[in-house]
Amino acid sequence: MAALVYSSAASAEERPLSLPRWTISTEALFLSRSGSGHQPLVALVPGDVPWWTPVGPNTTNVPGVEALNSSGLSQHLAAGPKLGLSYRDPSGLGAELSYFGVRLQASKSTGPENPAQWLVMKAPGTFWQTQDYSYQSMAWEDDTRLHSLEANVRLELSPRVTLLAGIRWLQLSDKLEGTLDPADLGQPLWKFNIPSRLSNAVPVPGSPVVVNPPFWTTETTNDLYGIQIGAKAALWEFGRFSVDGSIKAGVYDNRAKQLTLVSMQKQLYPAQSSTNSAALVAEGGLVAKYRFTDVAALKLGYEALWLEGIALAPAQIQQTWTTPSSVSARSIDRGSSTLFQGLTVGVEYSF
Repeated sequence: MAALVYSSAASAEERPLSLPRWTISTEALFLSRSGSGHQPLVALVPGDVPWWTPVGPNTTNVPGVEALNSSGLSQHLAAGPKLGLSYRDPSGLGAELSYFGVRLQASKSTGPENPAQWLVMKAPGTFWQTQDYSYQSMAWEDDTRLHSLEANVRLELSPRVTLLAGIRWLQLSDKLEGTLDPADLGQPLWKFNIPSRLSNAVPVPGSPVVVNPPFWTTETTNDLYGIQIGAKAALWEFGRFSVDGSIKAGVYDNRAKQLTLVSMQKQLYPAQSSTNSAALVAEGGLVAKYRFTDVAALKLGYEALWLEGIALAPAQIQQTWTTPSSVSARSIDRGSSTLFQGLTVGVEYSF
């Protein structure tokens, strides 16, 4: 990351007159995420099927036809800061410190269907969630936050190749939430009529407006602590233009935890679990620079970050067991992987 200082009259072929010791970098990071698991969230059951029967919910036609999967919650580019500070000793040894953070969100609604069909969400055990009225949709939101802080030492093998090794902390949190939209107008009559069909679902006359909490919320947090090795190389140079590449990989201890809140009869039941396990992280990137003065440069880059062995929110649904009056987390699923990739734009100053 150390910048080269050129004299104002230097030609493209001339070598740099000096190598600065310090470089400060400030960038805007734009990331998207691929890999949110493959968990069914909503299925369809024909609306003329009685859902409520004398013996309780009718489960003979469930799960029905899948209408929404967690893989459909695509998180597109979101912006965050990226900051870097590096030092280079004339001996070729050096150090660097960097941080970035980003928050990505995605949401998607299913329904209402025409002709009317039940929207159904099923978790292990006795939990079934349907819309209360035929006008309602089932809305799901995935909220992801990623933070990274790393410190590396560097060794120049040649003017073009630098090795690095260091420590890194990454935190990945993932929150999945399911709600009914719009809110109920009152107590649904279909829950009291036996049998009842979706087309007959209307509020109980005179019943108050019901404030519905999200019917399902799962949040996972992964704190990853590890060591990494890597390399950086100058791939191409022409005058004030240059292109650099980098690659890093490491092994991490993932301290993962999950908290799930399930709403049954408008009462929230919590469940949680935590574990420690190994995780892998790999990162690569390209950076194009244009040095518009002897000490300052514009930067445009591409970055990709792969995490393996982490806990994502959708995968915890199958680990959450319900009864009519309790919710428990049997374990925490930390077998997921995900890819962040995108662009960086910024400047660096060397002195």
